[in-house]
Amino acid sequence: MTGTSFFKLPAILLCLVCFLTACSEDPPSPGEGPNPPDPVNPPFSHIYARGEKGYFCFRIPAIVKTTKGTVLAFAEGRRFDCSDEREIDLVVKRSYDNGLTWSELSVIWHDPGNTCGNPAPVVDQNTGTIHLLMTWNLGEDRIGAINDGTSRDTRRAFYTNSIDDGVTWAEPREITSDVKKPEWGWYATGPCHGIQLTKGEHAGRLVIPCTSIDLRRHGGRGHSHLIYSDDAGATWKLGGVTPTHSTINPNESSVAELSDGRLLVNSRSGSANNRRVISHSSDGGLTLSPVSPVYALIDPVCQGSLLSADINGVWTLFFSNAASLRRENMTLRMSVNDGVTWTRTLTVYPGPSAYSDLVMLSDTQIGIFWEAGNTSPYEGIAFKIINIADFR
Repeated sequence: MTGTSFFKLPAILLCLVCFLTACSEDPPSPGEGPNPPDPVNPPFSHIYARGEKGYFCFRIPAIVKTTKGTVLAFAEGRRFDCSDEREIDLVVKRSYDNGLTWSELSVIWHDPGNTCGNPAPVVDQNTGTIHLLMTWNLGEDRIGAINDGTSRDTRRAFYTNSIDDGVTWAEPREITSDVKKPEWGWYATGPCHGIQLTKGEHAGRLVIPCTSIDLRRHGGRGHSHLIYSDDAGATWKLGGVTPTHSTINPNESSVAELSDGRLLVNSRSGSANNRRVISHSSDGGLTLSPVSPVYALIDPVCQGSLLSADINGVWTLFFSNAASLRRENMTLRMSVNDGVTWTRTLTVYPGPSAYSDLVMLSDTQIGIFWEAGNTSPYEGIAFKIINIADFR
């Protein structure tokens, strides 16, 4: 195995996949969705665009801001097609002016022929280190075979970090045995940012949202779960796993800290009538409550993102997703009561949209990094600065 860019690595790490429900690019249905956007003057700006640096397309956005003020935008560079399989690299771009301009693409992880991705970064506010959780699988192993237990290898979890604001990265270290149960087939870190807890006895803990699917011989159920580190990334442990539900299979989750120190996990589900599902943790992510649907949050079975922050003394929660029955209408919602109600809404882009992630840029602005296009959400990954005062 060979590594490129900033480090060489042992053979093993991922790509994010949309399981349980396919994440493939679906053609638009006649009469559905908004009118096609103007291709000459699109209301978005791609940070990653299809075809750049020889990649067929880019998917799976994740974004953080470092303690030095650098914004890091991670993605998967899919070499030959836009599917969740085959050769995929994990890439990053940097911005030193809050997302106004961006660096050239850098490759964090390249393993020829294999699948590397599912970026889930978190910034340690105490040390400035950027921790990055990732996954890998053999490019020849298909998702179905992994879940059947008939693949040559399986999905594996890895960890790396950067101490120079994302310019270079440590050699990836495998953590699969610490965070993945033997009965799980598919496994995915994120995809989106993780968090560092700020309240209570677990303050300082790093927490990453993840997804798993039981091997079919174990029932094939999907779970959202958390992994965590209490020693600045030196070791990672498996935390809470959503309890098995007879009808709901949560997956691809995002996590946020609430005003009272509890954690909120917000997940997609292929069997919750196109609604998001949530779970809570009262012990810093060690256990998770049973999931329940949020009827106010419509969802086409697609990834979404949570972000929480203290804004002028008010604990505020933001949520982004494609708020529709189709992958379109990227929408931001705002809550000041820990997600009990979402009273303020902002339409970011009504056209084709899919995965997204959020970052706090300042006390007055947040950034959204999302998959968007004119006729397909997979034409590129865009970035937009949102003024919090614009929420209505």
